[in-house]
Amino acid sequence: MSGRAPGRAPGHHRPLQRQRQRQRHQQRHPVVVLLACLAMVLGLGSTAAYGRTTEPAGAGGAAAQTLTWTAGDSITEYTSAPTTATAGAATIVFENSTATGNTTNMPHTLTFDVTDSQYNNDVKLNLQASPTDTQGGKHTAEVTLTPGTYHYFCSMPGHTSMSGTLVVTDGGGGDDTTAPEASAKVEGQQNADGAYVGSASVTVDATDDGSGVDTVEYALEADGAWQPYTTALVIDQVGTHTVRYRATDKAGNTSAEKSVDFTVAAPPTDDTTPPDTSGTVTGEQDADGAYVGMATVTVTASDTGSGVNTIEYALEADGAWQPYTAPVMVHDPGEHTVRFRATDKAGNAAAEKSVDFTVVAPPADDTTPPEVHAKVDGEKNSDGAYLTRATVTVTATDADSGVASVEYSLDGGPYLAYADPVVVDRTGAHTVAYRASDKAGNTSAAASVSFTVAPGGGVPGPPCAEYDERTTVFVGTVDTGVPNRVTNNRCRINELIEDEKEWTSQALFLKHVKTVTDRLLADGVIDQREYRLINKAAKQSGIGTPGHTEGYTTIFDGTQKSLDRWEQVGGGSFKLNDDGSITSQQADSLGMLWYPVRKYGDFSLKLQWRDDAAGDANANGGVFVRFPQVHDNPLEPRPEWVAIEYGHEMQILDSPTGDMYKTGSVYGFDRVGLAGARPTPKGTWNDYEIRVIDQHFQLYRNGTLINEFDNVGGQVFEPPRSDDPGTDGRRWDEGYIGLQVHSTADRISYRDVRIEDL
Repeated sequence: MSGRAPGRAPGHHRPLQRQRQRQRHQQRHPVVVLLACLAMVLGLGSTAAYGRTTEPAGAGGAAAQTLTWTAGDSITEYTSAPTTATAGAATIVFENSTATGNTTNMPHTLTFDVTDSQYNNDVKLNLQASPTDTQGGKHTAEVTLTPGTYHYFCSMPGHTSMSGTLVVTDGGGGDDTTAPEASAKVEGQQNADGAYVGSASVTVDATDDGSGVDTVEYALEADGAWQPYTTALVIDQVGTHTVRYRATDKAGNTSAEKSVDFTVAAPPTDDTTPPDTSGTVTGEQDADGAYVGMATVTVTASDTGSGVNTIEYALEADGAWQPYTAPVMVHDPGEHTVRFRATDKAGNAAAEKSVDFTVVAPPADDTTPPEVHAKVDGEKNSDGAYLTRATVTVTATDADSGVASVEYSLDGGPYLAYADPVVVDRTGAHTVAYRASDKAGNTSAAASVSFTVAPGGGVPGPPCAEYDERTTVFVGTVDTGVPNRVTNNRCRINELIEDEKEWTSQALFLKHVKTVTDRLLADGVIDQREYRLINKAAKQSGIGTPGHTEGYTTIFDGTQKSLDRWEQVGGGSFKLNDDGSITSQQADSLGMLWYPVRKYGDFSLKLQWRDDAAGDANANGGVFVRFPQVHDNPLEPRPEWVAIEYGHEMQILDSPTGDMYKTGSVYGFDRVGLAGARPTPKGTWNDYEIRVIDQHFQLYRNGTLINEFDNVGGQVFEPPRSDDPGTDGRRWDEGYIGLQVHSTADRISYRDVRIEDL
């Protein structure tokens, strides 16, 4: 269904079960952790010949360079680590002692990754150090480094984020003192005035006869940040633009900055309708509704004609207009007004709107905001762009009241709660803004990192039955401790086990797990010890036993008999497939497949869905809950609209464009943006759980909570509709379940639909 840009999106939460497991894991006594770590380190010998050295440096001959890592009390990052080195002999020094800040005697390791093909894997190193060991926590090893990138990490349980990369160069460059030659050209269809119609393509090129070109960079407009150049830039914003560019060679010489200026004009259009705009204010509020310490204003705009061209905002009644690129944070105590407006590419300007609010100062005891840092990891190409994906890790510390929350904003979107590293896998230039608040209400100034993601060769997504990026292999609730590696078919181990599928018997599930692990063992993905751990966990999980599935009732099991209990109303239909799934079919108008057997009050509804839209498009659909009887309502003869007008739709839509209500949204009432939903690769089965207790709705995607919605009285559809009954007309204590058919192009498949009364 259609809608406007999202005003907010709820935070990203780790499933409660996994969070408790991690907390219990990290809170163990250090001695217990040490014993577990020692056992794990000894077990590494079955997959790779990792070595540990306790001899003084120089025992094998002096190395050309010394690279030093240090660790302290932190279990999330090394205290210090080198980032670059030169190919050849090197002395590796790893120190984890009282001198480097370790006051808890916690052991750490420095391990070089030899399993990931995207990194160098010719150095097998696994140094374990503790202030209480025989070396006093300082260990060395002699290695030979080759050009490329090494990935290192701490292999101790609970230290999974202690990692980084070491870039090794061949030390070339010689006597080259001449900077590269850089040039740029602008291409596209031009009008009689020389302006580019619709868009302009800017290509930057660089040559160097000495050491060779190392990086090419560009910046948009006079004040834009420098970013790696990887492919031609397409500028489609109407107006005058400047693209600056420069290049650096491998000897470190950088060319003088150059620029090209050009104008983009709107293509011919009959669009006369200005964009729709909205603004929302978020933040911690006191009893009077004032925002404590800071208020964040998020502005959104949508245009179904020529498209949004610019969004602007101004602070207070007399403030100057400026471009809107990210949510606006207002810290000064007092009453405030933020004005906003937008124009489309046809030149239509929306009327100015505004939001008013009050900011009050936080408690005076703690006035220092947290320290926040971010780093970007991933494999880079020769231009400095990240291949396929980039991972942004944000860390925050506060020495006074302590960190209360960390947030991030992707590409100017709404701020979301930060829980795990942010994976950005969409090709193009990106900016991640981040900030943190402490328990006294102080919020750090927003900082940001900019980077570019380059295509990884156009390889399609893997055919994985599920989507599971946990660091270790879980079978049900049992953590095996085995790394959740990517297998030869590019699926992770957990995605092959399918522990969330409804198995009819444990024997069938155990046979399935054995088949999977037999193949993984034969392919060298796991060793014999890990094979035994996974199969043992499968038995302990209880999956397939009557007690494991007790409580959930399957209302669609993949058979025609089961499907016959459902009823189709409105346009389209659902086709039963050979694999036990159903897929939405042709529809000239909206339709719905609903389950008329009974109403449900408080419940947990689980199902799996897959986006099967043709080509690169994404399908639009949804799950309807708590709507009244279809054939006894004022909307006859269009009974399918009862779910839209009197129920709630849990949206399914992973498209980066079009409707702004993305997967996990409560359609028309609570929006989730694409970044909040974190879509899986298209064609992948997704687990969807909808939990409804009283008027509180929760939506889980692949085990992760992506939205919470409280159905309070008086809420109306956004944007407002004259025929919307509001939530007072939707506050049912019980109702029916249905699956939407949106249109012919919006093909979505469903399977394994089951429900539990709560």
